[in-house]
Amino acid sequence: MRLDAKALRYMSNDDFRVLTAIEVGSRNHNIVPAPVIAQLSHLRGGGANKHISDLVKRKLIATEQNAKYKGYKLVYAGYDYLALRTLSKRGTVTSVGNQIGVGKESDIFVVAGEDESEVVLKLHRLGRQSFRNVKQKRDYFRQDQSPSWMYMSRLSAQKEYAFMKVLHEHGFPVPTPVDQNRHCV
Repeated sequence: MRLDAKALRYMSNDDFRVLTAIEVGSRNHNIVPAPVIAQLSHLRGGGANKHISDLVKRKLIATEQNAKYKGYKLVYAGYDYLALRTLSKRGTVTSVGNQIGVGKESDIFVVAGEDESEVVLKLHRLGRQSFRNVKQKRDYFRQDQSPSWMYMSRLSAQKEYAFMKVLHEHGFPVPTPVDQNRHCV
């Protein structure tokens, strides 16, 4: 999956409010209805609908038609933007460079850190076609649960960051963990 961070600087705070509302709404809905998005984003007067249509055009969210209602769901590009915005607000990431690796579980990019040093950013992307057995192989949740792929990517990133931090503190030769947010390490 390609990460195009150019549009990130042109997005408004309200766009991110809508993306965050869809992320929060995804906890209770597979497909988040537009009224729920408007309620969670606290945008009035049809403002949420304008931002939703802009986000669909940018392919950060997807439109889904359910038997009962039309709704929206977050795609990995939108999740990437949410994570990058948080990391940039913290000062961890200032610019995104080239993609240096693609694996069955993640994409790896070169990014600039707070002091313009090169840092590696790993975006976990569980649920690709070639790697669907992760739900049986990993111990992130109970067998009777069925979480989304994005949530599993988030858990995977949190676990990797925690392990890297502990191993680095004990002197093992692992990369220096800098920061973690959502599905990014």
